[in-house]
Amino acid sequence: MKRIAAILCFFALCAGAIFAQSGYPYTQVPFTAVNITPNTFWGDRIQAAREVTIPLAFSKCESEHRYKNFEMAAYTLQHPGHPGLQTPEWDVAKFMGFSFDDTDVYKTIEGASYVLQTYPDAKLKTYIDSVLDVVAAAQESDGYLYTARTINPQHPHGWAANKRWAAEEHASHELYNLGHMVDAACAHYQATGSTKFLDIAKRYADCVVREVGPNAGQACVVPGHQIAEMALARLYVLTGEKKYLDEAKFLLDYRGKTPHKDVYSQSDKPVIDQTEAWGHAVRAGYMYAGMADVAALLGDSSYIKAIDTIYENIVSRKYYLTGGVGARHGGEAFGADYELPNLTAYNETCAAIAMVYLFERMFLLHGDAKYIDCLERTLYNGVISGMSVDGGKFFYPNPLSSDGRYRFNADGTMTRQPWFGCACCPSNLCRFIPSMPGYIYGVRDNDLYVNLYAANTATLALGGKSVTIQQDTNYPWDGDIAIKVLQNKAKAFNMMVRIPGWVQSRVVPSDLYAYNDDIFSTYEITVNGQKVDSELENGYMVINRNWKKGDVVRIHFDMPVRTVVASPRVSDDRGRVAVERGPLVYCTEWADNEGIDPHHLLLSRKPQFDVLPTYGIENKEGNGQTFNVTAISAQVQEASISNEGKLAAKDVTIKLIPYYAWNHRGAGKMDVWLARSLSGLED
Repeated sequence: MKRIAAILCFFALCAGAIFAQSGYPYTQVPFTAVNITPNTFWGDRIQAAREVTIPLAFSKCESEHRYKNFEMAAYTLQHPGHPGLQTPEWDVAKFMGFSFDDTDVYKTIEGASYVLQTYPDAKLKTYIDSVLDVVAAAQESDGYLYTARTINPQHPHGWAANKRWAAEEHASHELYNLGHMVDAACAHYQATGSTKFLDIAKRYADCVVREVGPNAGQACVVPGHQIAEMALARLYVLTGEKKYLDEAKFLLDYRGKTPHKDVYSQSDKPVIDQTEAWGHAVRAGYMYAGMADVAALLGDSSYIKAIDTIYENIVSRKYYLTGGVGARHGGEAFGADYELPNLTAYNETCAAIAMVYLFERMFLLHGDAKYIDCLERTLYNGVISGMSVDGGKFFYPNPLSSDGRYRFNADGTMTRQPWFGCACCPSNLCRFIPSMPGYIYGVRDNDLYVNLYAANTATLALGGKSVTIQQDTNYPWDGDIAIKVLQNKAKAFNMMVRIPGWVQSRVVPSDLYAYNDDIFSTYEITVNGQKVDSELENGYMVINRNWKKGDVVRIHFDMPVRTVVASPRVSDDRGRVAVERGPLVYCTEWADNEGIDPHHLLLSRKPQFDVLPTYGIENKEGNGQTFNVTAISAQVQEASISNEGKLAAKDVTIKLIPYYAWNHRGAGKMDVWLARSLSGLED
């Protein structure tokens, strides 16, 4: 069994994504097979996660009582009925902020596990083992592991109830905790080969399989916060034990069939009857990804139809230009069709990560590059905007406009924070960023899909034969990529090179956004200097040859500055235009435009842009170091109202920076969408 598990483990996917033993026609190349080149765009981000984010998260687990929760639960198990349960210091509500606080520990271990694969570190591995000892001691004899109850079973956390699972559909998060535990345990096993965490997670999963279900004597409930569905499907793939997949299917099948029906948690109707994205955006994204997993693993056509319909609703009506989702602060939720405000956009970082999970699965189901186009947009804009470049500060929401204020921050300013009481976004970034290498390539039979462009070396299997390739690029700053074959035992295979939607003048795979200039990007692909020209297949250029060591594919994408308009049905963007270059969305920020109000700018109908290849941004909100981006300058007009009430305008030169890089120099005004008419100006 261990040998089978080890083989499956090699092919398991990263950070919530899975490789299907059957079902998914396309396979994601795991992060274990891809090494990102240091001192590159993604190399720097993984290094920041390794050196700053993960150590910070572990330190917060210590200072914010996360480890202590497990220790107190263990004490209760070792001393049942102890007098401390009646004293204030054992009142769970007073020292545990949220019933899902345990997941901060799990997610941090998951991120550290991904890093261990790339950067072996005996000290870190030993530290993780010591944390797992603390976690294991809090597990009840039947596998149940939920410190919010175990610490004081008679008086659990206020979001829980006196009986297991009784408050699951409301706020207990017992199954949410399971989901993050399982994901982390699979990653830990995949990276280290140790079953220490996996054994803990399987025991809790087995407890859930026994106690939660449709049969007599079971609690017939579904998760109040989804993610267990994804994780149980992943555990099935890793172990081959179908009971976990069956449990994931139950948790989805019974949604909308239990007494608790709520749009907020997508439980108002059965999942196969849902046709649009509603409710809490993170819950929704995790559920949709879980639906895709179950659909593929079981070949369920009704699930595939439902998830296809929901995906179309998102990208056609509820998707921000930055790839974020979740228009409303209230309920951290999707809004109505075309409800996409900028200043009040919520766009939780966790919701963007959930979209990456969904878009990757849509590719694995259908093999179309349009899903990777969405993944790339969300990754480069909606996800990495949530973390400062040094890895030490975070955004919970990610608006597309800012007046410098944000009422949910303690200081009232719109700035990244060093941590949050509800720490789901920092810990989610902690686990996601190091997993990024697993999204670069995909395979199917004898086809190698090059989905993302990032400097790396990868060894993968095609038809059971080993292939090693090396990708060199400065993407996303320019569109030049070189892919070199270092060794090839597969001989002939198809290299499927993705031609991004932005190269084909397609902003997103819908009419929600469109380029409004007369610029047409071009691209060129050569093999050993010989031009390749063929029809695209689902967004990919197919290069078929008997590959030899030393063969080099060179890709060139023109990367002009483009302007984008939104559908007129998006009322907040009427009369406004956004600026993009390559996969990056740009914004104007106060710090680059001294004395100029970003909210009062008018962009001409045919603006002239200059590209600034090396533009320094001082990270005043972090480590004080300067990092470089490619910026854009433009001649625009700044509108103002004189003391006499007359409209005046003057020519000014502004600079735009990548959206992900804003807010490193303090709170202030920022805009993604710039006016192109007086009607588009903000008050």
